[in-house]
Amino acid sequence: MIPAVSDGSHYVVAVGGGIASGKTAVADAFVQRGIACYDADVAARAVVAPGQPALTEIAAQFGPQTLQADGSLDRAAMRRRIFGDDGARHALEAIVHPRVREWLRVKVATDYGPYCLLAIPLLAETWPAYAWVNRVLIVDVAPDVQLERLQRRDAIERDLALKMIAAQATRAQRLAIATDVIDNSGTLEQLDRAVEALHSKFLQLSGA
Repeated sequence: MIPAVSDGSHYVVAVGGGIASGKTAVADAFVQRGIACYDADVAARAVVAPGQPALTEIAAQFGPQTLQADGSLDRAAMRRRIFGDDGARHALEAIVHPRVREWLRVKVATDYGPYCLLAIPLLAETWPAYAWVNRVLIVDVAPDVQLERLQRRDAIERDLALKMIAAQATRAQRLAIATDVIDNSGTLEQLDRAVEALHSKFLQLSGA
């Protein structure tokens, strides 16, 4: 893997995992240790804010009805527009995803910690677009644990939860790109110990 910047001075760990695997809990545990985490979901909102070129392109591509009265993106309308329409979804992704990656690269380039994290919910689905990172940390859970947590978190029925899981990359696809794996099937205390071990490892690898 190539470094995030040409001089190799920024050490980057991308964090991914399936839905309801506990990616946020893992990222928060690193943040508590003083490590910055830059979130692709935050980037996706930032790049379509009013005044941004991406929003102008979306309105041109999908029509002014995708905008709210205040000029911001009508996310609900956009979701309805692309639901079940792969062509529309790909068109939207072609506008947003490159800008998300650039937003994240800018954050990496201005980070002065020993290393930083990129939280990318759809990391396996968008690979190898992020193959420039130094490490890939996958948050993994047993399938039955994932299903139970998703149902509880979203208060949804089993069938819907299974469909949501099936819509993502498979567990095998996520693990195939991993350089590091955290098993988050256990307790918060076990998770914290696993994060501490990886934090020490990343500090060593980054030369901190």
